[in-house]
Amino acid sequence: MLGIVAAVLFFVAFLINAADLSTNDVFSSTNVMLLGLMALALHVAGVGNGLARRR
Repeated sequence: MLGIVAAVLFFVAFLINAADLSTNDVFSSTNVMLLGLMALALHVAGVGNGLARRR
């Protein structure tokens, strides 16, 4: 799930950058890209995978 969130955030960052939209400092393309990287890192780390079965 976090991988999909990361992909959406990267796409939004691309649109902000490609359209050269003037946004405030919170929603700049760099900040949205960093949020996407954070979501991708959490996905790779295994956060949000659901229930873990332990033996």
